[in-house]
Amino acid sequence: MKILRAGDSALLAEFDSLDDVLGHFRALDQDRTGGVVDLIPAARTLLVCFDPSETDAPAVHRWITTTPPLPGDAVDFEEVILEVRYDGVDLEEVGELTGLGPEGVVAAHTSSRWTVAFGGFAPGFAYLTGGDSRLQVPRRNSPRTTVPSGAVGLAGEFSGIYPRQSPGGWQLIGTSEAPLWQPDRRPAALLRPGRTVRFVAI
Repeated sequence: MKILRAGDSALLAEFDSLDDVLGHFRALDQDRTGGVVDLIPAARTLLVCFDPSETDAPAVHRWITTTPPLPGDAVDFEEVILEVRYDGVDLEEVGELTGLGPEGVVAAHTSSRWTVAFGGFAPGFAYLTGGDSRLQVPRRNSPRTTVPSGAVGLAGEFSGIYPRQSPGGWQLIGTSEAPLWQPDRRPAALLRPGRTVRFVAI
């Protein structure tokens, strides 16, 4: 772990792997020290934001470095159930790439217990990890200029749902109508880091 200053009110912890990030995020989120206002995980980093009127960088640094990580089964995060129509334009191709066939892709996707690793790309977009390793497929060689809102995709180790129409290069296997981002909701994002996700075919 390497910790860097990120302005006057944040520290950036760098890790070797996403598993390391999630282990430390789980532990720190379960036992937040006074003055810490936000924890923002990413693929290899964890941004720890704090209120300088309540604590300082050295105290937060000590808290980060002395809190041992937690495994995924040590924390009972909220589970989110998402309904999906497995009608994606790339479902057949993903079935061929994985050797599972379309029905096997659906079975693997719905039987996995996914974890929200981090958000990014667009408001409400969550990178889900922990799925069946057989579902790991590359991004498309040529990204689409338009991916419809609600499209469920796969790319590398991740699955995700496009919260709005946008460009994208993920392999599309289905569609969900889940309200991923609602600015008037608190919190606005349905899928927040640490939560578990299960997909249900409809």
